[in-house]
Amino acid sequence: MPTRRTIWRALASAPLAAPFVALPFPGRAQDRYPNRPVRFILPFAAGGVADVTSRLTAEKLGEKLGQRFVVENQPGAGGINAARSVIGAAPDGHTLGLLTNGTAISVSLFKALPFDPVKDFALISALGTFDLVFIVNAESKYRTLQDFVAAAREQPGKLNVGTINIGGTQNLGAELFKSAAAVNFQVVPYRGSPEIIIAVLRNDVDLMVDFYAAVRAPLLDGKIRPIAVSSPQRTSILPDVPTVRETGAGDYEVTSWNGMCAPQGTPREIIDALNRSLRDILAIPEVKKQYADVGIEAKASSPEELGTRLRQDIEKWSKVIERAGIAKQ
Repeated sequence: MPTRRTIWRALASAPLAAPFVALPFPGRAQDRYPNRPVRFILPFAAGGVADVTSRLTAEKLGEKLGQRFVVENQPGAGGINAARSVIGAAPDGHTLGLLTNGTAISVSLFKALPFDPVKDFALISALGTFDLVFIVNAESKYRTLQDFVAAAREQPGKLNVGTINIGGTQNLGAELFKSAAAVNFQVVPYRGSPEIIIAVLRNDVDLMVDFYAAVRAPLLDGKIRPIAVSSPQRTSILPDVPTVRETGAGDYEVTSWNGMCAPQGTPREIIDALNRSLRDILAIPEVKKQYADVGIEAKASSPEELGTRLRQDIEKWSKVIERAGIAKQ
């Protein structure tokens, strides 16, 4: 009978059946990455857009790299819970995190965070971008964003714009629009998107600012109407809707994003292997369609590009929060 050592030698010399990345694990050259299930930690509760797209990405990464990528939801103010779990993990590529533009906002919105997203994370790649949509009641007299801006200038402080709670991307996007377009209106915060939609339908607010995923159903039903998007160029999700810039309402852009990160100190070979895998996955037509269904354009990036975007957003939202007079938490 063959000995255990003989069996292991035979297995080690056999070709791999699963498509593992042929990457030596630091300090243990006989292992490959990943050599056990990988945790993918999200700063959000289950069921949202970030959760759905992250699970799809995790599934595809598992198929490609031959190990399970397990999504863990760790919601909490400022993404602190999730960040601590990622930062405190071994930098071996078996614990990853979801980084978002919300992380950049938190840096400026909180008096102090127990982590620094620029210094404490090893960035891997963007996963996708998504934009704000400016929406009115389908029967609204404002046919274009120019119509709304003109009315706001005629009646300073009289028109209402609905968003989610103070400090969210939607809320800050409305505040940024106020300054970019040089108009005065009331930004009215609601607890959630369904309440804002009801407010638009009842004409309690004249305009709402939200993400496509939150308004997709009533948009498709024709109950509400998009009049602008926040992206620098028209989006493939709503190709017939002009950008805010196109309407002449100032130099305005809000591009939200999701990305993947690891603990600082994770070897570059692992970062590069994950980046290559994500580039392949996010180019798959099926994946791109499933992302688009919830309003996200699947798009990878280099770690450096993601880092630049993170730093620029921290600076950008810090100014918006200060200008809007939003108290730090």
